[in-house]
Amino acid sequence: MLTELTLTQAQDKLRAGEITAVALTQAHLDRIKALNPSLHAFLVVTEARALAQAEAADRRRANGEDTPLLGIPLAIKDVLMTQDVPTTCGSRILEGFIPPYTATAVQGLFDQGAIMLGKTNTDEFAMGSSTENSGYVTTRNPWDLERVPGGSSGGSAAAIAADLALGALGTDTGGSVRQPAAFCGVTALKPSYGRVSRYGLIAFASSLDQIGVFGRTVEDIAVLLGAIAGHDERDSTSMPVPVPDYRAGLSGDIHGLRVGVPKEYFIEGMQPEVEASVRAAIDQLAALGAEIREISLPHTDYGLPVYYLIAPAEASANLARFDGVRYGPRESQGAMWPTYTATRGHGFGPEVKRRIMLGTYALSAGYYDAYYLKAQKVRTLLKQDFDEAFRDVDVIAAPTAPTTAFRIGEKTDDPLQMYLSDVFTLPASLAGIAGAVVPCGFDGAGMPVGLQIMGAAFDEPTVLRAAHAYQQSTDWHTRRPAL
Repeated sequence: MLTELTLTQAQDKLRAGEITAVALTQAHLDRIKALNPSLHAFLVVTEARALAQAEAADRRRANGEDTPLLGIPLAIKDVLMTQDVPTTCGSRILEGFIPPYTATAVQGLFDQGAIMLGKTNTDEFAMGSSTENSGYVTTRNPWDLERVPGGSSGGSAAAIAADLALGALGTDTGGSVRQPAAFCGVTALKPSYGRVSRYGLIAFASSLDQIGVFGRTVEDIAVLLGAIAGHDERDSTSMPVPVPDYRAGLSGDIHGLRVGVPKEYFIEGMQPEVEASVRAAIDQLAALGAEIREISLPHTDYGLPVYYLIAPAEASANLARFDGVRYGPRESQGAMWPTYTATRGHGFGPEVKRRIMLGTYALSAGYYDAYYLKAQKVRTLLKQDFDEAFRDVDVIAAPTAPTTAFRIGEKTDDPLQMYLSDVFTLPASLAGIAGAVVPCGFDGAGMPVGLQIMGAAFDEPTVLRAAHAYQQSTDWHTRRPAL
């Protein structure tokens, strides 16, 4: 089946003339029609546009053109602006919004000939760990339709796991690419902060948000990262750092690579099957020639409280614009304040309201120094932990989440338990470093486990090389849910 190809396999067949972009795209559209009604991975399917792009890709190839993503059908998380295509951030407050321009990262895909199949579901404004906070529908995990796919990029992760697309874009603020990748048994990467332009990404927490990539293999995500990485003058946080050939660096050789294993990431209460799978994966890295070292990241325990002060504070500032005056639908009540109250009460969901209130409180007079400023100081300590560790090791291997995917509705009444789903991904986001996830096993219920490999800022090549070497020596990534 065409939908079972990896991105790089599809590349090879397109170049050899064995398949066409139209046939490849149609196969994915047909599968989306068949499975999306039960999975709810896509909020919008852009069928006509996708087929037009596929026809254009076939014409370009017939004329001798060849770019890395020419004719490759992809999915885009619905927090990234796409000109003339609805972008809602999974929120009713942006229902019907049609952006006038396209995000830089998405345009990078289009420039290489990629085809957009549609926009994937997300927790509202990317706030959540399960995609249950979407204002529209809850995405289902392809491995068990009664379980969550993770979040907030759960739609993108589910689309890859269910063979609905060859690759996808997501966003990672505190783990929202890595955690759903682990829950859905796919491969993903959160690049370093500043590696990919955020221009056209509707902001949640500006100092944390980063656009990431999903695929079936490390080779797939290396190709995707190459298309979206690079400096962008329209984003002041985008760094002018050269973009290497990520795929060319996948040598498969990790002899002598120093792999740190943080003792703080193997905590009491972790699901035993998760720990067993991750430790087995670390043993496999050792068998491939890596040098395993136990390390300490002593401020790890502060990651959760620091994140839930900084991220809501930034969210409260970013979402102030959705007031029915500048953006969003207006519930006119005649006067200004009643209009504001009615508009926001109607448009935002409960999790977004919760975080806006937390953030506004942390930034308010009398509390800024005690909460937000102190959190930023502890964030610096977290970053220093990683800086110190990377003096002695090349990458850090750890669990992605303390459990496998949980059941839909299991944690919706307990926000703290939901927040703990990201406890192992938050520190890397706060430090701005790179992190990849590859499948490394399954639990007794048949749910996937993900190995997280973190590297120093802008050292994605080493992270990808380690992840690729592991993946080449195992077959976890080749397994598919029985849909």
